[in-house]
Amino acid sequence: MLNSIDVDVNGGSFSADSYAIQDVPATCSGAPEGRLVLLRHGQTVWSESGQHTGRTDIPLTQVGRNQAISAGARIRQAFPNGFSEDCQFVSPLIRARQTAQLAGFTHCTPLEYAAEWDYGCAEGRTRKDVSALSGVESWDVWKDGPKALPDFMSDSSEEVLPSGETVKVVRSNGESLQDVSNRTQKIIDSVLPKLKSGKDVIIVAHAHILRILATRWLGVDAQQARLLRLDTAHYCALGTYKGDRVIVRWNC
Repeated sequence: MLNSIDVDVNGGSFSADSYAIQDVPATCSGAPEGRLVLLRHGQTVWSESGQHTGRTDIPLTQVGRNQAISAGARIRQAFPNGFSEDCQFVSPLIRARQTAQLAGFTHCTPLEYAAEWDYGCAEGRTRKDVSALSGVESWDVWKDGPKALPDFMSDSSEEVLPSGETVKVVRSNGESLQDVSNRTQKIIDSVLPKLKSGKDVIIVAHAHILRILATRWLGVDAQQARLLRLDTAHYCALGTYKGDRVIVRWNC
């Protein structure tokens, strides 16, 4: 049984839940169009700890690797015709590339626009830590964004992961939500000709960039992306129905 939430968006509404919004055919009046499949990478140690993970190149945990394999099996069942080599794309970050490989999408082309939100001074820090360091009470990435954080937090550091691997954490000025939304339009523009020709396209990337991409696809405010839960190694599908852009599946 699905637990749905009706969300009011610009005078209209759409339903968001943990598994699927609606499973509709990828056809409208005319030739069938392809689906845009979005796969979030598997678990990392920071996805478990709640540390903001934007551009830090952090690998999957073993759990994340197993999740990626399972996600690939679910996607192949849902899309038995697969994805041609020119329709597989991946964020350049290692956690996404590892997920793509383990899920069986071995011909992915790196797509720089699909990198995660640059969290700036929040990078590698939890929301609670950011609030304490910055003095911005109850700082929230969706409401306040990285650019609200003071310059003194823009230090870089190295962090040792539980595996013993050291990762470099770079804290810049970051991106605003609008910056990220504009970047997702470049992703859509690059894959739209393939979708229009009837091909399914898959992009393996990150939670926030994919959620924001979905709002851009729907033509709603990017703030609404916070209402779309997307778990590690879960996939979504965007498409068209009767001429409208819709969510076909969510968090599957």
